Amino acid sequence: MANPIQSLFRAPELKEKILFTLMCVAIYRFGAHITVPGVNIVALRDLGAALQGTLFGLYDMFVGGGLQRATVFALGIMPYISASIMFQLLAAVFPTIEKMQKEGEEGRKRLNQWTRYTTVALSVLQGYGYAIFLESQAGIVPFPGWGFRLVTVLSLTTGAIFIMWLGEQITERGIGNGMSLLIFFSILESFPNGVARTLEALSVGTITAFKLIALLVVMVGVIAGTVAVTMAARKIPVQIPRKVVGRGRIREGQKSFIPLRINSAGVMPIIFAQSIIVVPGTLASFSNVQLLRAISDLFQPGNWAYYVTYALLIVFFTYFYTAIIFNPIDLAENLNKQGAFIPGVKPGARTAEYIEYVLDRITLPGSIFLATIALVPFLIFAWFDIQLFFFGGTALLIVVGVALDTVQQMQQHLLLRHYEGFMKKGRVKYRGRQKYM
Repeated sequence: MANPIQSLFRAPELKEKILFTLMCVAIYRFGAHITVPGVNIVALRDLGAALQGTLFGLYDMFVGGGLQRATVFALGIMPYISASIMFQLLAAVFPTIEKMQKEGEEGRKRLNQWTRYTTVALSVLQGYGYAIFLESQAGIVPFPGWGFRLVTVLSLTTGAIFIMWLGEQITERGIGNGMSLLIFFSILESFPNGVARTLEALSVGTITAFKLIALLVVMVGVIAGTVAVTMAARKIPVQIPRKVVGRGRIREGQKSFIPLRINSAGVMPIIFAQSIIVVPGTLASFSNVQLLRAISDLFQPGNWAYYVTYALLIVFFTYFYTAIIFNPIDLAENLNKQGAFIPGVKPGARTAEYIEYVLDRITLPGSIFLATIALVPFLIFAWFDIQLFFFGGTALLIVVGVALDTVQQMQQHLLLRHYEGFMKKGRVKYRGRQKYM
């Protein structure tokens, strides 16, 4: 069987896209190690512990440890992601935004420009908040004040805008979705350190060989389940009737289907749930109020209140985000315009009701799956009494989802190249036969 890696680099266009993507990722990871001016690098060693259990700790995972290193790329691509999600949610409330989404290329350009402006505003706010957080940590900022804050805000905002541009370049000229790939490689950066810490714990006896093997088996099983559920879809059959096209030509009827993914919301429900459940810990880190401290201790991993609340939030946000991004009424209208219909279901309102009914039914197991994936790492840590193993539900879903999407795009490029070669050979043979006829 041919080596798939060699096949990727045999296609000149695909080879250029892959190399361009790797170059952009290398630039991104290089900038993620340049520290913001005015920060004591030695004192940053203790910053990682201060981020745990706060909103900054969740944020740090998506930027590849940029926050705990206080780098110029500390905000990562997250301001742009946050702005994009904001406009997705606002589209359900403001008809103007929804209209722009449906206006085609021109509307998308305007909406993208609004998203960029919002990204700049969010970067300024987040950069200022992070500067205040650094000043609150003893020894990290030798000379606090407005000078440090302005330099930090300017550095982080410039870094966020550059990363946004870098992600757009990957999407246009590289392979895969640029924003997702930057998060993908940020998460993967912690993988070698996690392996090293795990092997060190194994050598000193903190983790036994049996525990490590059991953890690896569970991890492989969870990854396999994640891939299966990510790819799983409920196919609703659709019938397209025969139609007269042009001068008496008849287009035969076709059978197709609408794929409704079991996990339509992706990883967003987990991110929303984590963002809310770490709020008490974040507020407690800025305050000495005993009530906030007590609430923060209650909503920490290891307590059943944390697990139950976390799972319920994931289920809620799965339904919420699915309802935002998927509109059964629009889908039913599009089917009606094409003359297509679902067998046994009347077109129009009944079709929309049927699609919504199916979507609600398949979203439930999808939400339970997301909650399980999110809670499995915490339960494993509790059962095996370890804290060093690199394994997270959110990170796992992102890595698997982005990897599958990127591989599919590579396969499409290779398939298109083979198809074009097949068509060229067919035209040459056809011309050859005509020549000797």
